[in-house]
Amino acid sequence: MAETFLYLTLGSNDIARSARFYDAALAPLGLVRRATEDDEIGYGLPDDRRTRLWITRPFDGRPATVGNGSMPAFVAPGRDAVKAFHRAALAHGGSDEGGPGLRPFGPSFFAAYVRDPDGNKLSAVHEG
Repeated sequence: MAETFLYLTLGSNDIARSARFYDAALAPLGLVRRATEDDEIGYGLPDDRRTRLWITRPFDGRPATVGNGSMPAFVAPGRDAVKAFHRAALAHGGSDEGGPGLRPFGPSFFAAYVRDPDGNKLSAVHEG
């Protein structure tokens, strides 16, 4: 199957704070930190050759802002992983945007929604 996208970036105003949040929130989904720089961190699957998610200070030097209507949704291996993602996100500075549960997007669409400490909205979804 062809890849849908190469990578995704989300802005951050505090990379160290974002690292604590994303390390914890993405671990239940099987994603690991693959890159650490002063102005960005990157995540991906351990066996993928690419880093697919970058958390970065904006290149233009201005403060990071939230994209209204933007939201990456991460594949979760099971409902327990969705729940763990939500718990970890809230425990590491995130805010609740919709707790784990079934959604009306399909008979088995189980999702949770959070915002990271910079206000970026994220979701973890298990279908199955």
